[in-house]
Amino acid sequence: MQPTTYLAGDLGGTKTLLAIYSDQNGELKQEHVQRYVSAEWTSLDSMLNHFLQARPDTNSTPQTSCFAVAGPVKNRAAELTNLGWTISQESLKQSAGLEQVELVNDFAVLIYGLPHFSDSQQITLQAGSTKNSENTQSEPGPVAILGAGTGLGMARGLPSNKGWIALPSEGGHREFAPRSDDEWGLVQWLKRDLSLERISVERVVSGTGLGHVMHWMLQQSKDAKHPLQEKAKAWRWNKPDHPDYHDLPASTCQYAKAGDQLANAAMTLWLSAYGAAAGDLALQELCTGGLWIGGGTAEKNQDGLKSIHFLNAMRQKGRFQPFLEGLTVRAVIDPEAGLFSAACRARELAESSGTLA
Repeated sequence: MQPTTYLAGDLGGTKTLLAIYSDQNGELKQEHVQRYVSAEWTSLDSMLNHFLQARPDTNSTPQTSCFAVAGPVKNRAAELTNLGWTISQESLKQSAGLEQVELVNDFAVLIYGLPHFSDSQQITLQAGSTKNSENTQSEPGPVAILGAGTGLGMARGLPSNKGWIALPSEGGHREFAPRSDDEWGLVQWLKRDLSLERISVERVVSGTGLGHVMHWMLQQSKDAKHPLQEKAKAWRWNKPDHPDYHDLPASTCQYAKAGDQLANAAMTLWLSAYGAAAGDLALQELCTGGLWIGGGTAEKNQDGLKSIHFLNAMRQKGRFQPFLEGLTVRAVIDPEAGLFSAACRARELAESSGTLA
């Protein structure tokens, strides 16, 4: 008898991952995965049909699926503006012959994966203490996750007797509150440079934000010949054809690891702002079940997330410092965490509807 299988997808403007997972003694195993260039397809329906028809004969036909979507989900539908796609749960059910389909925001979907991540998918940044944690198998507490990528994603999860309830958030767009003279100077410069009246948290705490921090540092520097000066200008004005164009956030990380003082200063400011944002989210959600750091930069900045620059800023919350110090904090380092989390949600849907074999 073939094991029950689930269909999972992680949809983005650039690439889409589709996979089939099976349940092996309570653990999800990826049986088949395919990467697609999203722009090469006119719709998810056509891509999905291709995937299902090309799947290995050894995989049984999945009946339950979950798709992580890069954008908000409203009325069981989503629009991917970069692709001109409109996706609906009903359309996918009919075109692919699925019994259950759910669309979930691609960051909020991580909530469904958190209880199931293995040691190879996450690392511990702070062990926390049992005194402050309610995260037991009988009474798990709320959880929260934030992650710097192109922007700053946030989500929270609430336990229920039917599994986890994932709540998406746009908290990355709240006001950035400077905590030092340097951060104040950065905010004033960003307002002028980007022609903005306000600066959100994600303008600083994101991969793009790291680029802004480095560009600002270079503007303040007296070293006109710094090797990243011209690269920063090309990055700021988005000129990928320019001979000096580089991914400035990635270059900043590389230069910092090589010992460049200016890049190190940029990384320190960025990590401190990131840690402060993490601490704010932990207090806002009172996530006694744990706090997670995700996003595209987590795997590449493991040492930085473990540093005192990040952790001290996270903990320094006045009277609530003991709460933050007792919190378990982990970082998700699996690049396919969204896909795996979608599979976790698909299995949860099957279990709740009684279709699990």
